[in-house]
Amino acid sequence: MPFTTPRLLAAPMLAAPLLAAPLLALAPLGLPLSATAASADSCCLAATTDFPKVGGNLGNQNYSALAKIHKGNIGQLGAAWLTSLEGGAKSGNNQSTAVAVNGVLFIETAQGRVHAVDGKTGAVKWSYNPGRGGQTRRGVAVGDGKVYTLTTGNWVIALDQATGQVVWERQHNGYGNIAKVAVVYHDGLVHVGTNDGNRGAALAFNASNGDLVWHFFGSAAPGTIGGDTWEGDTYLTGGATPWIHPAIDPQLNTVYWTFGNVRAGSSQNGSSRGGQNLFGNSLVAMDVRTGTYKWHFQSVHHDIWDMDNVMAPVLADITVQGQARKAVVYGSKTGMHYVLDRATGVPINPVDERPVPQDARQKTWPTQPYPRGGSFVPTCPTSDGPARAVPNFKQGCLFTPHWDEPILTFPGQGGGADWNHQSFSHTTKLIYTGVGYVAVAHSLTEASNGLRPLGTPMSGGVVAVNPATNTVAWRKALPWSVAHGNGILSTASNLLFMGQPDGTLLAMDALNGRDLWKFQTGAAINASPISYQIDGEQYVAVFAGGSGLPFADAPRGDYLWAFKLGGTVAALPAPKPPALRRDITAAAVEGSVVNNLITLNRSYSNGVVGAVELDTTNAMAPQHLRVPLGTTVTFSNPATNTKPHCATQFFEGLFNIGPLAPGQVQAYTFNQRGEFFYNDCTSPRATGKVVVY
Repeated sequence: MPFTTPRLLAAPMLAAPLLAAPLLALAPLGLPLSATAASADSCCLAATTDFPKVGGNLGNQNYSALAKIHKGNIGQLGAAWLTSLEGGAKSGNNQSTAVAVNGVLFIETAQGRVHAVDGKTGAVKWSYNPGRGGQTRRGVAVGDGKVYTLTTGNWVIALDQATGQVVWERQHNGYGNIAKVAVVYHDGLVHVGTNDGNRGAALAFNASNGDLVWHFFGSAAPGTIGGDTWEGDTYLTGGATPWIHPAIDPQLNTVYWTFGNVRAGSSQNGSSRGGQNLFGNSLVAMDVRTGTYKWHFQSVHHDIWDMDNVMAPVLADITVQGQARKAVVYGSKTGMHYVLDRATGVPINPVDERPVPQDARQKTWPTQPYPRGGSFVPTCPTSDGPARAVPNFKQGCLFTPHWDEPILTFPGQGGGADWNHQSFSHTTKLIYTGVGYVAVAHSLTEASNGLRPLGTPMSGGVVAVNPATNTVAWRKALPWSVAHGNGILSTASNLLFMGQPDGTLLAMDALNGRDLWKFQTGAAINASPISYQIDGEQYVAVFAGGSGLPFADAPRGDYLWAFKLGGTVAALPAPKPPALRRDITAAAVEGSVVNNLITLNRSYSNGVVGAVELDTTNAMAPQHLRVPLGTTVTFSNPATNTKPHCATQFFEGLFNIGPLAPGQVQAYTFNQRGEFFYNDCTSPRATGKVVVY
């Protein structure tokens, strides 16, 4: 079934944007000539001397026209300076990308502060501490002589760009959690998203005083466009928050917001919220000055998998079958790109609505959109390779419904890709995306948004996709998932820069992904590198701070780095890298303490095996066992259990014990060093690990 052309609705303002200030006050808001001139800029001019916003330009292309650092001299690239922004703090979730304006970098930290840093020397020019505690943040905006930031408590703040003094601060409640979304400034408006709430709106504020100009809720109310796609009043808790910064096309007078997953009680339970649930899992184009709805594209209908394709949209001018097209490239978690005409929302590359498996209890939607050209990651679990599945779970492909039994599907809600920043190269005409390979088990018995089974590999890679054909040009494997903030910078010299969770900053060949250079920053990188120029020298900068997703053990820091040709600052010692598999956090128990006995599907606490049969993830007693090489370990299904149980070792295939009936035991001798995960065949959530030393 072909995709239905989006309906264009220019007026009236049915999506309920609120005009809190007269539009006449916005044109031109008394802006200086330079700012007024900038308002007419194209979305897609390449960043050069500056890198003025998160994403580089209004089209979020993460591309720099600078080319003084190239493949011929990349070996001479070294650190120009390192600034420890928070006195060596190693906590919080640092996901902030720096911006560079007039030789100064502006950056936020997990401690909630904003810093202005000299881009040539690394000296801190000023710091702002709002005093409202730490928070996850993703980047400030700079414009009209101000730096715009957010703090906890739904505060939007403007600072003097030169001094860091507060120009204005305004608290705006009632529109969702104004907290961690990167801010975008354009033409007298500050665009701010909301996150992690029952209902959230995309917001536009007057840059001169913080007045709310318009809002657009992601879960549509009755009587508005999309309001008939929610059952009852579930839109009030529908989620669908816009938690990543938008793109803007000034020539089309359009802002493009992506809205996230649906909630209404649970992101995995659709039983009470029949309908497509607009504008969850959607890209919405709206008038940049008023918030008036123009068109939308929903990439997942009636989401029950937390599969919001909320990655910041990328605007790209491409050539398709000899015709110049203005495209918006959208999509992430499903592992598919949706390449749309940015004026109309009509797919440039066809998108088919295909029938998908159904479950009436979940009120699943009968079809889902599949772009022709395919996906950039597998859409089903595999028996080998990066999408391989943990054993014993019932498996399904993308869009397989679930109920009370966990169903393991791929890609999981951690990727495909997630919220890392894509890059569109003006030279190669390719879109570069960091991906993660993490399967997820969904059911109504799971908390939150699904279970990443213990022992799951969490590898990743980079894919280069030709948006003109929606086909993969090349792919590169990496040991860790790079789908959570690990943005990519492309340059005019066909270089790619990207950070990894182990602290390594990589430079790669944009033509094939080949490694060209690497540097150890000392902490995980969950932000995008940027490039700028001062006194004729090109710099690359990145913030290495670390974040908890998907690696809870990712190394933390507060390191803002800048690199240039001939830089001589030494790399930091390599931190302990995160585990390559989703690890067990239970404390290790020496085998001798428990007579080398593991009791299946029971809890273990303070040396005591629980008395109740369980199917929880920690239901192995003990869950984390350490034994010397050559030790024989006995696995026991207690006689007081009611079900048969197993110990299926994966992925090394050392043993597959069971099924053991209640009262049965079986032993295995470990003659190989390493760490070995196993789970139960009856209740595969229950997982243990044996470490052999």
